[in-house]
Amino acid sequence: MFDSHLFYKKRLSSHIKNLSRYLRYIFNGHIAFAMFFFISATAYYYQQWLANLPANFPTAIIIGIVFGLIVSYSPIRTLLQEPDLVFLIPAEKQMKNYFRNSLIYSFVIQLYLVLLFAAALAPLYFATFPEREGSMYFTTLAMLLLWKVANLLANWWMLRVREPSIRRIDLLTRTILNVVIFYFMIVGNMLMTVITVSLFIVVLIYDFWYSSKQAGILWDVLIEKDNNRMQSFYRIANMFAEVPHLKNRVKRRSWLVTLIVKGIPFSKEATYAYLYRISYVRSGDYVGMYIRLVIIGGIFIWIMPNSWMKILFGLLFLYLSTFQMMSLYQHHRTNIWLDIYPVPEPLKRDAVLSIIRQLGVIQSVLFSLLFLFLGDWLGFVIMLIVGVTFTIIFTQGYIRSKFQQTSNI
Repeated sequence: MFDSHLFYKKRLSSHIKNLSRYLRYIFNGHIAFAMFFFISATAYYYQQWLANLPANFPTAIIIGIVFGLIVSYSPIRTLLQEPDLVFLIPAEKQMKNYFRNSLIYSFVIQLYLVLLFAAALAPLYFATFPEREGSMYFTTLAMLLLWKVANLLANWWMLRVREPSIRRIDLLTRTILNVVIFYFMIVGNMLMTVITVSLFIVVLIYDFWYSSKQAGILWDVLIEKDNNRMQSFYRIANMFAEVPHLKNRVKRRSWLVTLIVKGIPFSKEATYAYLYRISYVRSGDYVGMYIRLVIIGGIFIWIMPNSWMKILFGLLFLYLSTFQMMSLYQHHRTNIWLDIYPVPEPLKRDAVLSIIRQLGVIQSVLFSLLFLFLGDWLGFVIMLIVGVTFTIIFTQGYIRSKFQQTSNI
C-alpha cells in the first residue's frame, strides 16, 4: 500500500539536506558581515526617519501594497521531480496527504516573509497612528496570516487550470483585492473592508468551483514550477559554491554581445576574453544580478542622509557585485572542450578578473555620478577614488588568490 504521507517525509528530508548543504556556503562570514552592516545601518536611519515622519505620509497605501503583495505571492512547493511523471501519476488518487503536506510546508516557509515585513512596518504604523492600540495591529497581522492561507488555497486550486492566461488573470484580480483590503483595514474603514472581503470570498469560491471542473492534477505544470524555483535557488548558491544541479539559461542579446566584443583582437590570447564576455552577457543570471545590485545600491545612496553612510553603502554593494561575479570563473566547468584549447590556463583567470574589474570600475563611476547629481562634490571624488581602489585591490588580491586555489584543486 502506497503511503503518500511517508513518501512526503522522505522527499522533504532529502530536500532540506540539499538546501542546508548550499545555505552553509551562502551565509558565510562575508555575507553575514555585509547583512549585519546592512540591517544595522538601515534600522538606525529608519528610526531617525520615523522621528520626523511627515503628517501626510501615505502609510496606509504603503502597508496595503506590501501586505497585499506578500499574501498574493503564495507559491506551492510540491517537491515533485521529473521522474514522478512516470511513477506517481498512477497513484494520483492516493496523493491527497502528500499535497496537503505540501500546502502546510509552503505556508511555513513563507511565514518568515510575512513576519519580517509585519515587524518592519510596525514602527511605521504606530508612528502614523499613535492613538491606536497594539491589538489593532495584531488583528491586522492575524488577518494577514489568514489571507495567506486563503491565497495559498486559491493558488493551489488554480494550478489545476491548464491555461496560463486564466491563472494570470486570477492572480491579478486577487492581488488587487488583497491590496485594497489591507489598505481599508489600515485606514480603519470597516465598511469598505467588509465589501472587499466579500468580493475576495466570491473569487475564492469561483476558483474552487472552476478548479473542480478540471480533469485532474497538472503534473507537468507542478514539476516545471518547482524546478524553476529550485533553479533560482541554485543560481544564487552558484555564486558561492559549485552547483552541479544548475542548468544554465542562455539568452541571445545579440546587440549587447556585439557591443562588448567590439575591439577584442582576433588572437589566441583573447580567446577567453571573448568567451567570458559573451558568457556574461548571454547567461540568464549575471547581467540581471549586476543591474539589480547597481539599482538597489543607488537607491540606498540616494536615501541615506549622511555622506559617509552613502559611501559605505556604495562600497557594500560594490563588494556584493564583485564577490558574486566570481561564479563566472566556474561557468564553463562542465564543458570539456575548454580543456583542449591550446591556450594557457592563466589567460582564463586574467580574462575573468578583467571583466570583474571593469564591471567594478563602471559601478564605482555610476555611484560617483549619483553623488554628483546630488550636488555632493566631495562625496563624488571620495566615492570614485575609494570605489576604483577597492575594486583593483579586491580583484587583484582576494579574487585572484581564490581563482588560483580553484585552479590548483
